[in-house]
Amino acid sequence: MSSNLQTPIDYLKGVGPNRADLLRSELGIHTYQDLINLFPNRYLDRTKYYKISELQRNSSEVQIIGKITGFKEVAQKRGKRLVAKFQDDTGSMDLVWFRGQKWIRESIKTNTEYVIFGKVNWFNGVFNMPHPELELLSSHEKNLRSSMQAVYPSTEKLSNKGITNRVLTKIMQSLFLETKGRFVETLPENLISELKLLPKSDALFNVHFPKNQELLARAEFRLKFEELFYIQLQLILKNLIHKSKIKGFPFESVGDYFNTFYKTHLPFDLTNAQKRVLKEIRQDLGSNAQMNRLLQGDVGSGKTIVAFMSMLMALDNGFQACLMAPTEILSVQHYNGLLELCNKLNISIKILTGSSNTSERRKIHESLENGDLQILIGTHALLEDKVKFKNLGLAIIDEQHRFGVAQRSKLWKKNTSPPHILVMTATPIPRTLAMSLYGDLDISIIDELPPGRQVIKTVHRYDKNRLKVMRFMRDEIEKGRQIYIVYPLIQESAALDYKDLMDGYESIVREFPQPKYQISIVHGKMKPQDKEYEMQRFVRGETQIMVATTVIEVGVNVPNASVMIIESAERFGLSQLHQLRGRVGRGAEQSYCILMTGHKLSQDSKTRLETMTRTSDGFEIAEVDLRLRGPGDLMGTQQSGILNLKIANIVKDKDILQSARFYAKRILNNDPSLSLSEHQVILNTYRQLSKYKNIWNYIS
Repeated sequence: MSSNLQTPIDYLKGVGPNRADLLRSELGIHTYQDLINLFPNRYLDRTKYYKISELQRNSSEVQIIGKITGFKEVAQKRGKRLVAKFQDDTGSMDLVWFRGQKWIRESIKTNTEYVIFGKVNWFNGVFNMPHPELELLSSHEKNLRSSMQAVYPSTEKLSNKGITNRVLTKIMQSLFLETKGRFVETLPENLISELKLLPKSDALFNVHFPKNQELLARAEFRLKFEELFYIQLQLILKNLIHKSKIKGFPFESVGDYFNTFYKTHLPFDLTNAQKRVLKEIRQDLGSNAQMNRLLQGDVGSGKTIVAFMSMLMALDNGFQACLMAPTEILSVQHYNGLLELCNKLNISIKILTGSSNTSERRKIHESLENGDLQILIGTHALLEDKVKFKNLGLAIIDEQHRFGVAQRSKLWKKNTSPPHILVMTATPIPRTLAMSLYGDLDISIIDELPPGRQVIKTVHRYDKNRLKVMRFMRDEIEKGRQIYIVYPLIQESAALDYKDLMDGYESIVREFPQPKYQISIVHGKMKPQDKEYEMQRFVRGETQIMVATTVIEVGVNVPNASVMIIESAERFGLSQLHQLRGRVGRGAEQSYCILMTGHKLSQDSKTRLETMTRTSDGFEIAEVDLRLRGPGDLMGTQQSGILNLKIANIVKDKDILQSARFYAKRILNNDPSLSLSEHQVILNTYRQLSKYKNIWNYIS
């Protein structure tokens, strides 16, 4: 390469120290490489020159060749505006400036041919163009210019400091001139010819200075493919290295615990999906590698029983197992559910949470270390240094996206050799995102609900239908059912949300007076033990209505609750709405989810509500959610920077992503260490990328 792309941006012709500081702070451009990867967000087609007589009253941007014949100043409310008369051989129009007038008047020549470019407005019977881009026709014809013009990402500060799109384009031109437009190829020859990809240098040139629409499309495809290819390559490599280096405990036999449970204590028949997933887990546990598997399944698809049967395999091979959940409520629920099953099989199981008392803790620590305790359920408390296992063989983590990666590895360190890991989530992750976020985990999906589960009826109601909704609630309570009413909780406006919740609570108390009705309330300002007390009253059926903020989102199991009312549903994300809906429909009765909203709804809110009422398929909902919110938001704040992609878009380019993963897999299957000569280029690029981190400064 004629010029090192790691050169600091300060050294590029036309940049200089001040501009360099701005490019660094505003766009994160430190080196030539970063500049090359500043991809345009759109393109203006500068192939056509319009005549003034051809102008239409639409909002498109056009370019026109003509002369300025004179200026005038027009007074307006604040200050004055400068208006120039611009004409060609078919007519005339106005050019308008609201600021920078002095400079414009001094620098612009009248009666000289200019090319103007900008948006055209229609005002008082005349076309005008505010703040046009102006260029002398003579220099316009000399420029290294493609017919289509790139528009680069920018910020207000850059525009204010005079770094306009034109300046960015000029800087980009000097970069291409300095490097002579020659860039190191990053994909192997055979892949380029098989996929008919543009060479790297051509792709970069045509993405910044496209000759035409077709070359631009090919350039974008090539660069998107490459970006996604290296991300997938890294994830698949991580998985391969993991499997070859990190030996797991092979669970050789399926023994008494598993078989007895399967034959005599299984509370219902397994679905085919559950059987398939158990088989996948069994193969992992029987191999020599450490299992690292993500188990996805919608609320109520029966993940817990699969997790329990996996634990039994660990116990059958003389190992201990643990299950970690994100909240105390959830871990208590897992514990109560598994306790009955364990008692039947004579298995020792305990729970450890923040509220376990000291003597209880001491007992647990002792029986863990001497191996008497076989299964431990708990919250983050399991990660404390004092918690030591005799031989932990399997760790199950529920609702993964609430646990950072660092916490996962803490579990590993509890052993001489890392336990098998099974991560469970009820938040369906669209395939495309799963391939990129969890590409290093093997994925199992439970995609059918157990028989006998009825689909939850979901309806959208406006505030004005509230009386009807109240009547419906009364009817359901008469039938002996229980009801959730959930209010949004959004950190920024905690005080306001609290007020909404309290107002709502008071109006419900008025509609459902004591002693005939009992109401629980749970919100973030309460002490954990008070929350727990209120939750338990509801679980035991002592209260008919639970008014809550979203603390009940994950995992609370009350089979008798059959109605979920979500207030201000437009303020919730799709996956949250889907999770909340999954709190009902856990018994045999028909359940309902009512989405309450005001009348003013944005287009996105309408799409979300329509999706919720139309389908209960978590994966379909997740796809829509991904389309609406983009990948960053989907995983919540702690992983928002996950896919810091430069040019690809995980939603729109999912076909390219699948293709990239396919080829990355194929290459690594044939040559896991990338030692073949034709793969040298991949190895070199991969090392460069790891060194400068400029494609993935993410990847969980």
